[in-house]
Amino acid sequence: VLEALWLRTRRQVYIDLYHFWLNIFAVAFAMGVVSGIVMAYQFGTNWSNFSRFAGSVTGPLLTYEVLTAFFLEAGFLGVMLFGLKRVGPGLHFLATVAVALGTLISATWILASNSWMHTPQGHEILDGRVVPVDWLAVIFNPSFPYRLAHMVVAAYLATALMVGGSAAWHLLRGRDSPHVRTMLSMAMWMLLAAAPVQAVLGDLHGLNTLEHQPAKLAAMEGRWERAPAGEGVPLTLFGWPDMEAETTRFAVDIPRLGSLILTHTWDGQIPVLKDFPPEDRPNATIVFWTFRLMVGLGLLMIALAIGGLLLRRSSRLYTSRPFLRFALLMSPAGLVAILAGWYTTEIGRQPWTVHGLLRTADAVTPQHTAGQLTFTLLLFIAVYFAVFGAGTAYGLRLIAKGPAPDEHKRQVPGGPGEKRQPMRPLSAAHEATSADERTHEEPRHGH
Repeated sequence: VLEALWLRTRRQVYIDLYHFWLNIFAVAFAMGVVSGIVMAYQFGTNWSNFSRFAGSVTGPLLTYEVLTAFFLEAGFLGVMLFGLKRVGPGLHFLATVAVALGTLISATWILASNSWMHTPQGHEILDGRVVPVDWLAVIFNPSFPYRLAHMVVAAYLATALMVGGSAAWHLLRGRDSPHVRTMLSMAMWMLLAAAPVQAVLGDLHGLNTLEHQPAKLAAMEGRWERAPAGEGVPLTLFGWPDMEAETTRFAVDIPRLGSLILTHTWDGQIPVLKDFPPEDRPNATIVFWTFRLMVGLGLLMIALAIGGLLLRRSSRLYTSRPFLRFALLMSPAGLVAILAGWYTTEIGRQPWTVHGLLRTADAVTPQHTAGQLTFTLLLFIAVYFAVFGAGTAYGLRLIAKGPAPDEHKRQVPGGPGEKRQPMRPLSAAHEATSADERTHEEPRHGH
């Protein structure tokens, strides 16, 4: 969008912001490549029974992701990061669009595979293994459209909140500039457009879950007993689902609101946890709270978007310090909401790896004990914290420097007539050292 605006208007602020956020994108891309490689190894090491049972579905879907999305991203990423002055603005914009399209295609294949694990169809089971018989049914399984739309919009929201929070941080420190104002303005417009849409998509996704994964929905709501006929289901705002006692302690209920939200009727009924054997129930204690964390953050996003619109109309969007502090506090909310949503989705699927077909206990490699799985999980967590910790710290350091009017002039070495060097994604995140900055200072008198 930034590059398209620059090509259309030739306003320098757009290309400066493009290059500024390209630096952060390069860091995030590098972290994503490192983290994504692990999954393929886990399928063969820790979860070999899952691969043996469902590999004929998940294997081709991941292969399609590599052949389409990954090749598209890899083919145009270098041009996007380093090629503006080498291929020209038009071809460079094409490369940027190709990378953006590649990320959406990647999400499509990955979420098709994940959604099939939640709502499997289009297959037969022969000799204890899944055999796909209808690939369109496999890909476009019942939960796929809702999960894909919900996740893509969540990514846009997380980006808008991070950009808006970054702008608010600079404005609170008195760094008012057209670049910072443009960042905040665009972020608030995106938030205003996407946050209400996400609420609608979440409602549709919830209705789909009610139909296809009722145990998950019962855990999300912390419901144990059916409401008497005609009374409707209350909505439990807060409480503590006790899996042993089979009750939700300290529940704060709003009468009938659960029926209204979940069935769109005044007295509709929903499944409850006691409808399912104890061994088939998800951990409601966790799912109940991760779901409320996600929804609560979503409501705050809508509040932030509406607040931004009202302040924009009164010409105080860039000067209201309470609003800017709110935007700054909300900057990581999109990422937290994504994590909370995925915890809800995946923990709510338990005890199944492929819902209704393969239990998690049966998906693990036979020779592995719970202790070995725990050890490898902790090892992954430690490595991820190191990789993401360093990458996040570096990304925040780049954000803290802020966009500069001459952002587009910063080049990595290796241009025409210069000494060549290998290019990597992190090479795009050029950060001037103190020595570099001293060489660009104005000459002092007497020197």
